[in-house]
Order: sequence, then C-alpha cells, then structure tokens
Amino acid sequence: MFRLEELGWCEFFAGQCGEWKESGQFPARVAEEHRGAYRLFSESGEWLAELAGKLRHEAKSRAELPAVGDWVIACANAGAARATVQRVLKRRSAFSRKIAGRKTEEQIVAANVDVALVVCSLNQEFNVRRIERYLALTWESGARPVLVLNKRDLCEDAEALQEKAETAAMGAPVLLTSAVRAEGIEELRKMVRGETAALLGSSGVGKSSLINAMLGEQRQVTKEVRAGDHRGKHATTSRQLLLLPGGGVLIDTPGMRELQLWDVGVGIARTFGEIDKLAARCKFRDCAHQGEPGCAVQAAIEEGALEAERLESFHKLRREERFLEAKQDAAARAERTKELRRLMKSVKRFYKDRER
Repeated sequence: MFRLEELGWCEFFAGQCGEWKESGQFPARVAEEHRGAYRLFSESGEWLAELAGKLRHEAKSRAELPAVGDWVIACANAGAARATVQRVLKRRSAFSRKIAGRKTEEQIVAANVDVALVVCSLNQEFNVRRIERYLALTWESGARPVLVLNKRDLCEDAEALQEKAETAAMGAPVLLTSAVRAEGIEELRKMVRGETAALLGSSGVGKSSLINAMLGEQRQVTKEVRAGDHRGKHATTSRQLLLLPGGGVLIDTPGMRELQLWDVGVGIARTFGEIDKLAARCKFRDCAHQGEPGCAVQAAIEEGALEAERLESFHKLRREERFLEAKQDAAARAERTKELRRLMKSVKRFYKDRER
C-alpha cells in the first residue's frame, strides 16, 4: 500500500484524471518496465500490468508509451492480480535520448523527474565533455541537474576535478561523494527529499552503491571495481523506481554507454550560457565564432577567460543537433509517405469492392 503523495502525486496530475474514481480506474506510477510488461505502485498496492490494446495501437512512437516514472490511469482485471494501463498522463519532465543505433527515435530514460543526479566517477573515466552532454540533456528535460562526483576515496585530486566540473556546471550544484565512506550521502538525501530524483551516468560510476547508501540497505546489486584503473562494472540492468526512507523517490537507470542527443536546443544554450552571453557582443549577429573579425568569443579565448576546448564542445553538440534535426525531418517525411500510401491502398480497395 502506498500514499499517492509519497509517490510524487500532485495537482498537476490530479487535474488530468477526471472522474476516474467513479469509473473503477485508479492512478498509479510506473515503477518498472520490462519488454512491454509493467510494475505499478498505487494506493491499493503493487500491480503487474499490461497495456490496453487501444493505447498500444494509437501510440505513434515508443515515447508515447509508459516509461519508468510516468503516472498512468489503470484498471484492475476482473478475478486477477493484474491491471491494464488505459492511458498515460501528461509528463512534467522527461529525460530523453536518441535510441542506440541508426534508427531515429526518442527513448524516454526517466519521466517526471524533479532532480537529475548526474553521476561521474573521480578516476580515469572523469570527462568534462561527457558532463556537458549530460547537462544539455538534463536542462532540456525540465529537471534540475546536480553533478555527483563519486568515488572520492579513490581520487587524490578530487578538489581539482570538482573545480573543472563546476566550470562546466554553470551554477548547478557539484557534490563530492564516496559510497564506501558514506561521504556526501546525507547531502544527497536532503537534495531529493520530497521529490523525484533520477540517477544518470555511464556504466560503473557507482550509481547502485550510492542508492544502497541512500536507502541504508543493500537493495541494488553492486560489483567490485577493477584493480589497476578502478573502473566500475555494469550492474543495473533495468530502470526501476525506489522509495527513500524519510521521503523522496529514486529512479535507478542502467549505465549508458552511448548518449546521443535528442531535441537539445535549449539545453545546449543553458549548458554553455557564457558563450551565448559573449556572442551578444560579437560584431556580426550571425557570427559562427570560427575566425570572424570582431568575435567576442574568440577574444575571450585569447584572453584566457574561456577554454578553447569548451567552445569546440559547444560546436560539436550544435553540429550533432543539426544533424539529428535533419534526420528527424527525413524520418517524418518517410512516415508521411507511408501513411499516404496506406491511405491510397485503402481507397483503391474501397472502389474495387464497389465494382464487384
């Protein structure tokens, strides 16, 4: 049994429900998804659930189907301890990426997240450019980012790396943690109390260990780091929603070996806010910051106020964004062509049947 409020329920979702109590339906939050089967948390307890045929048929993409963290309206199946998901409520936020591979499609990693805990490890895998990529997607999602620099116990220059991360964070909190020594764990609990937080990051950065420390018990499977380079091993295999003692919801996500962008125009501008401010002082309004005369961004690099690597990272993400937009447009055109062909076939069948 759960109280809706402890699961993250609020007026935003209540206003979308209508008269669900009178219709025998109930609101629930998606706690886990595996191959089209779902585990739901609701006031009446846990449910195993499947999608209603209408919902599955009318969904135009995977992004319109439930993801972990989503609020849904479900109904109990008569005589069975199972439920059917009837519809997905509108999301307050969604951390999305392009699915792995060549196909151009959105994947919802976690829905209705208030705080995104972007976890990085303080070892050889520490990468400022990767941090910028995560931040761009997080700002775009609508969640508040918090950079969590984990495995402090394995790093001798943690403060120096923290300073680099703060430069990339553009005002987002940066916290040093060690799950082994329980350093920074209480600060994490305070940051997410009463809210929904998602732990995001590459494989082996210690997300599962951090969750166990925050829960105060060994709930998630963890693996030992490799000797020599202290790299972690992939442990989490599915996304799942967990409740924190004292209040708060955690969404654990598998490590992401590939993080491709998805609709991040606003997120990139927010991540590289200082470049946008400098660009306003450029001589030309359409300055590309690549050698044009009177470029304030290049001047900042020459003066040492801006790192050349950060500008290159900005250009790289912008190029990737434009490439993705072109692929999305091409995919949309291809889908419209398919729809038109299906329509023409149905029209031909209609007239052919009339002639018989």
